[in-house]
Amino acid sequence: MSNQRSYRVAVLGGDGIGPEVTSAALEVVAAVGVELDTTPFDLGAARYLRDGFVLDDATLEELRSFDAILLGAIGPAIGDARVPAGLLERGLLLKLRFGLDLYVNYRPFRGVAGSIAQDCEFAIVRENTEGPYVGEGGVLRYGTAHEVATQGSVNTRFGVERCVRYAFARANQLARKRLTLVHKTNVLTFAGDLWQRVVNEVGSSFTDVIVDYQHVDAACIYLVESPQRYGVIVTDNLFGDILSDLAGALTGGIGFAASANLNPERSSASIFEPVHGAAHDLAGTGRANPLAAISSAALMLEHLGEVDAALRVARAVADFDGDVAALGTAGVTQQLRERL
Repeated sequence: MSNQRSYRVAVLGGDGIGPEVTSAALEVVAAVGVELDTTPFDLGAARYLRDGFVLDDATLEELRSFDAILLGAIGPAIGDARVPAGLLERGLLLKLRFGLDLYVNYRPFRGVAGSIAQDCEFAIVRENTEGPYVGEGGVLRYGTAHEVATQGSVNTRFGVERCVRYAFARANQLARKRLTLVHKTNVLTFAGDLWQRVVNEVGSSFTDVIVDYQHVDAACIYLVESPQRYGVIVTDNLFGDILSDLAGALTGGIGFAASANLNPERSSASIFEPVHGAAHDLAGTGRANPLAAISSAALMLEHLGEVDAALRVARAVADFDGDVAALGTAGVTQQLRERL
């Protein structure tokens, strides 16, 4: 049992299966003996469709004060045109990341039995507040035959360096101390050069960590052919978004993939969420896979300083060998609770 204080956690169940998998994650946290003081927040597609609300500054500031945020999934059902494309991504998810300065997206992967990357363990550290996602760009002569659209990638020395330092610190904790920078330096020469120089400079302080570089297209091949070569991959916002989904597929599916949107300085609450989407077709059926949400809760426990509890939950997930489809959400959750 934990001897620590109760932690204030905001719970954003969101849409579709989000509330179901976050509920399962909270049950497992309770089973491992960590006390959480939870506050629910009604945000997501359903809230927008009900009253047009996405996220205002007052709610953002309220969320900042929590010890952590546990998020389920955000998004409308496929084909629901009532929610404009990009509205929730920019108005809610990216607003949270930028507003709370969650500059690291940390995604650890461990291949489950039968997956391409079975028994492989590696992590992707993605810069989370810069790159193409800042919205720099514009359009001229929209809708005409002469339309011009531009989209820039913003990379600052400050932003790149703090992400790279976090990645090196993670790599330095591994038994196999290896960090791989993934970019496209032969084409994206300005941004790529900045990333490469920062990795070289920061790496001089981590002499035990082996450093290498791969173009992103080559990394897509190597992830499939030999995922065991990786320790920590560090990359920018766009490439990290793509590679982490590929890694999820290789290690058993995004139903198993966890993520942490981190403010390592703890000046605001960090967000912990499964990689998967809202899966509205599974909502209410009891068939949602809660393992990614439970693994995300383990990352949250680690961030809160409950390292032993985090390891116990992570080990229970790693040792889980049941049939998720047969057990369903409640059955998987119960098995993990019994293990703990």
